[in-house]
Formats: sequence, structure tokens, C-alpha cells
Amino acid sequence: MELRVLRYFVTVARMESITKAAEILHVTQPTLSRQLADLEEELGTQLFIRGKKRISLTEDGMLLLRRAEEILAISDRTVQEFKDRNNLVGGTISIGSIEALTSQQVLSKMITAFNSEYPQVSYHIFTGIGDDIKEKLDSGLLEIGILLEPINYEKYHFIRLQQTERWGILTRTSSPLAQKDHVRPRDLIGEPLMMSSRIFVQNKIASWFGDAYADLHIVATFTLISNVINLAETGFGTAVCIEGVSKQHYSKDLCFIPFYPELKSNYVIVWKKHTTMNRTSTRFIQFIKHTLKA
Repeated sequence: MELRVLRYFVTVARMESITKAAEILHVTQPTLSRQLADLEEELGTQLFIRGKKRISLTEDGMLLLRRAEEILAISDRTVQEFKDRNNLVGGTISIGSIEALTSQQVLSKMITAFNSEYPQVSYHIFTGIGDDIKEKLDSGLLEIGILLEPINYEKYHFIRLQQTERWGILTRTSSPLAQKDHVRPRDLIGEPLMMSSRIFVQNKIASWFGDAYADLHIVATFTLISNVINLAETGFGTAVCIEGVSKQHYSKDLCFIPFYPELKSNYVIVWKKHTTMNRTSTRFIQFIKHTLKA
């Protein structure tokens, strides 16, 4: 399977047309069709559903598209790294950050400070849940992640930051819970709750609730809080989340109430163990360490 053919496949999948893709790729339509047919024969499966006006991907085609995009991204980054070997202050740094106002502020400060010394550096920034970021770190699509504990550090080096996040609930301002300065585990028994689907987070929350956890009424789980903001606004459920997320998705109809006893999580910068980072990313990590010591 050649990289060139994978680029052909990805372009056709995105354009949903062999004719349009052929124009972009500067190849003839028969050549492109033949390459795609050869790829299907090599993999032993049908990748496209060919309609009259457009083509779409089969289930196997969608799987290949995800894998092809990852392979091409790693290939392109590898080529760029070798081009940048003689330039310690150039190239691209790939960073993943969780969805929270605090993490984005931390990332913004780090990039701005680093850019003042190394203005030739560019950045690829991915936002997602911690599990997605770790998956991309493991596959080489990201080099650095900004995450929130708890984390299994077996595979990662890390720098623990001073910034922390309080856990609590995001509820309607008209809710009786909104009249409280804080909420205790017993306050949330019987309340329709929406929680993160991440196992590490659920375990942390379960420890805080203690015996009351078994009596909770969980009506929904989510990956990103943005998926359930509207549900919280309608009163469908109260979201368990960090304070930084509530600030990022500010709504006049919602308010954040912290847990009591207080429950906090630290921010950490992580990068994969036993892997060789490009020189620019290594310099970025060194810069952060030096800045934190100062």
C-alpha cells in the first residue's frame, strides 16, 4: 500500500467525486479509478459505493479513511522533522488540550511566551477528551498533551502544574441547588445527573460520593460537556463537571456550584515515554520546565 495511493483515496473520499479528485490531484480520471480499484483488490474489500452523482464510503472505507489520515499525518510530520533538523527553532509542535477555559489559558500563555523567543515555530492544536488526547499521543499524532488528573502515568513523562480545577455541578439558576454555596453528596441523591463517560473520572467522582454513589440517578453520560449544555439549560439534568468547563461555556441560565468537601484535580503536561520528540518540541518542554522553575 503506497502513500501516494492513500492520498488518492483520501482526496476522493473528501470530494465524493472521482472527477473532482482527479482535477485536484492532476491525474486522469481513468488512472485514478484504476488506482482505487487496485487498492480495493489489495485489501480484498469494497471501499466505495458508486452512485450516479456522487460516491460514498462503505463501512470498510470509513475505517480506511481514519487510518489513512493518521498514516499520512505521521508521514508528513516525519518529512517535516527531517527538513527542520538543521533549524532548532522551526517546525511544528502538535499539542492536545482538554476542553476547559483554564487549560486553554495555560496553553495560550505557554505558546505566546515561547513564540516571543522562537517566532518561526508553528502549532497544531487539538481539543478533545483526555482519552482521545492520550490515544493520539500513543499513536504519534500528538507530541504534548495538557490533561487533568487522574491519569495513569505508566506511559508518560509529566509536569504537574500549579493550576487546579474544582469539581462541582452545572445546574439551572432556577434550581433549588443553585441557592447553595456548595453541594454535599446527599444533596444530589435523586437529582438527574449527567456525568463524564471516562472511567478514571467516574472512579474519582464515585470516591467523593462514597456510599451515596449507588443511589445516584444518572440520566446521561458525555464525552465533551458541550454535548449536554443544552440539556442542562432545559433542566433535563444537572452536569457533574469541572469549574473551568462551566466558565468556557458560560450561560446566564446556568451556574456552577462546587462540591463540599472540596474535590480538586491538577493540570499536567504529558508526553510519551520511550519516544524521540522533534527538536522543537523538546525545546518547548525545556522552556516550560525552565519557566516553572523561574
